[in-house]
Amino acid sequence: MNGVDFIPFLLAAFAIELTPGPNMFYIALLSAQNGRKPGYAVVAGVALGLLSVGVLSLLGFSVLVANNPWVYEILRWGGIAYLLWLALDAVLDSRKTLESEPAATVMREAFLRGLIANLLNPKAFLFYLTLLPSFIGSDTHYTQWFIVLMVVYVGIATLIHLVIVVMSGSVSGLLSHKDYREKVGWGFAGLLVCVAIWIAFKTAR
Repeated sequence: MNGVDFIPFLLAAFAIELTPGPNMFYIALLSAQNGRKPGYAVVAGVALGLLSVGVLSLLGFSVLVANNPWVYEILRWGGIAYLLWLALDAVLDSRKTLESEPAATVMREAFLRGLIANLLNPKAFLFYLTLLPSFIGSDTHYTQWFIVLMVVYVGIATLIHLVIVVMSGSVSGLLSHKDYREKVGWGFAGLLVCVAIWIAFKTAR
């Protein structure tokens, strides 16, 4: 396909997104706890975050991340700290009544959480720097195909994330009882802490 290994890229993109990671865990947790609508909002935030990282990578920021360990570490620990903050927030949210916040506020916060989590993900920058370019031949229009593959990748990620929202959101009705919500909130917080610890080891250089 004009020097672009499109089918292998599709297979790689699906494999990457089907592998459990912070996006998948957090989308599932938030959808199960708050329902499908906030889940859709966080998916939109994740998609915009992935697109933003792709554009920044195309502009050369990913090279800065790869060549400067301190930039990588700032992003890495920023992402870990953000997940730990989300864990605390999950506990605080579980103590609120379901009507304590306007729906628009919940949607906005979910969107921003998905966006920020991906802007603080150094692995996303490295994906666009190392893996995606390997599917683009040297005899083709690099910038054009980078954009095409970036959009395709974000589309695949979004599709998988939407499926997770639908599956996880189906159990959100079980969380209407306040005592049960608090217990589940602590459980979600524990899982987010585990994800943060997993990322700390997974992204260590």
